[in-house]
Amino acid sequence: MRNLKTRVTAAWAALLALSAVLLTSAALAAPAGAAVPSNFWGAVPQNPLSVAQLERLKRGGVDSLRFVIDWTAMQRFPSSEIEWGGVDSTIEAFAKAHIEPLPFLYGAPRWAVPVAAVPGTGGGAKAPAHLPIAGRAGRGWNAFGRQAVERYGPQGTFWTENPEVPRDPIRTWQIWNEPNFKYFVARPNPGEYGRLVKNSAHAIKAVDPGATILLGGLFARPGEAGKFQPPRAFTAVEFLDLMMRRTPGVSASFDAVALHPYTASYLTIPEEIEEVRELLRSHGDAAKKLWLTEVGWSSERPSRGDAFAKGVRGQATQLSGAFRLLRNNASRWRLRQVFWFSVDDLPGACNFCGGSGLFRGKAFTPKPAWRNYVHFAGGRVS
Repeated sequence: MRNLKTRVTAAWAALLALSAVLLTSAALAAPAGAAVPSNFWGAVPQNPLSVAQLERLKRGGVDSLRFVIDWTAMQRFPSSEIEWGGVDSTIEAFAKAHIEPLPFLYGAPRWAVPVAAVPGTGGGAKAPAHLPIAGRAGRGWNAFGRQAVERYGPQGTFWTENPEVPRDPIRTWQIWNEPNFKYFVARPNPGEYGRLVKNSAHAIKAVDPGATILLGGLFARPGEAGKFQPPRAFTAVEFLDLMMRRTPGVSASFDAVALHPYTASYLTIPEEIEEVRELLRSHGDAAKKLWLTEVGWSSERPSRGDAFAKGVRGQATQLSGAFRLLRNNASRWRLRQVFWFSVDDLPGACNFCGGSGLFRGKAFTPKPAWRNYVHFAGGRVS
């Protein structure tokens, strides 16, 4: 989510240009009461949230919160037990606020996967050198996924050990985050990710056969896609296509695709969604649903160097335009959930994370974008 998108090919652009205009016009004219699935509106916190903050989000109509379960710091040695305490606290807080959790499983301790310098950063950023799919890393990852379901799934030990916590078992598990982008695996590899999906699905469904397996949110069009060898990034459609071609049978291992359609304007979101839907149709997977597990813009002052920075009012305008499109086309695009990135600001985390929040500062002061979010989610502002 650090670079602006690039087009897949000139052919994709030509094919989609007219349809994007027509789709946008139709979406803006759709009835205001367009129905969306239950628990449709979500968000992504960047910092731990207090009970009062969670309750405020719930009153505002936030149905779900996406968060990371990061294996990196949870198992210090191969023989160590996985430490679930931090995740327990998050799950408990969400359950008591009656907010649905969407976890994404991510990361690996250094004993399993070494870190590598992220290409193009001069060594200033690090990421896993590869995905944990084989050997000790693969066995450890599979155990990590299985134990997560054993703890938080329908028969999870967390719920029996904490009977005072409202029971809300996790049934959807997202596998990794932006696996097509160098900041989350130093050398993105579609076939390698396909193997991770198959391994993860096998481990998770061995415990909960009815679990939903969600692909890691794919950055729609990273700016570095197609510019380097070996690749530093892939567009979402190229990555999906190669994953399916290089990993026979992978389609049976996942239930839905997740997309991160970061764009300079909400008006180009339809073409980014449509190209993913077309790719799925071409592989015979048109029935699979789509989740937008990150979408957002920054309230920071607009500048030439950051196309996502829109200013306080501009952020609110982009949110309303995007949410109107997504609400009005939810059925046709087979959208299941939409997550605004983010609940709160976190300066330095990415090029727009310092202004991406609906709230700012320790005082949790709402921005105009929060009022617009509440309007679509059907909640109360305060």
